[in-house]
Amino acid sequence: MATEPEKVVAPAEASVAEPEKAALPPTTAPTDYFAVADVVLRLLVFASALVSVVVMSTSKQTEMVPTPFPPYRAPLPAKFNHSPALIYFIAALSVAGFFSILTTLGSLYSLTKPGCSAKIISHFIIIDVILLGIVASATGAAAAVAYIGLKGNTHVGWGKVCNMYGKFCRYLGASIGVSLFATVMLLLLVLLSVYSLSKKIPK
Repeated sequence: MATEPEKVVAPAEASVAEPEKAALPPTTAPTDYFAVADVVLRLLVFASALVSVVVMSTSKQTEMVPTPFPPYRAPLPAKFNHSPALIYFIAALSVAGFFSILTTLGSLYSLTKPGCSAKIISHFIIIDVILLGIVASATGAAAAVAYIGLKGNTHVGWGKVCNMYGKFCRYLGASIGVSLFATVMLLLLVLLSVYSLSKKIPK
């Protein structure tokens, strides 16, 4: 009795297609919070330097002071350019504001090019230390002039003038206070740059 030929069963095609792998979202670089903080601090340095320069340059007051000749009273102005220390103060804060804008642009560039951030930070440390020394010395010189204007110096016969030039002295004090804030921001920038650079050194 002839046997029936075996039926060759073709492999059935997969009825259900394998589910496609879900496309992974593109990975983004982690946010460098140190670079963001660096940009914010540099903008604060620029803003405080600008405010300090504007306040100091507008600190002008004219008062009638006694004179030994008729009419025995004459107008006498008080301006920042009457003192070399205050002129140095204006120049120092102007330089700090200018370089803070340049370094802010460099810091923004380092956010887009993380690979070159270590080189940029190393240059920023040098600039920030120089600016810190300049601004701190200018603030100290202006503060010394302001203190003499407020208290005088009886040992050398320098009389106080803030009792007559109250507006001028208030502007002077406000400008020095804002400059002191800029000095603290520059100090924080130096510390932040050193810490950020140390984090990039391979262990």
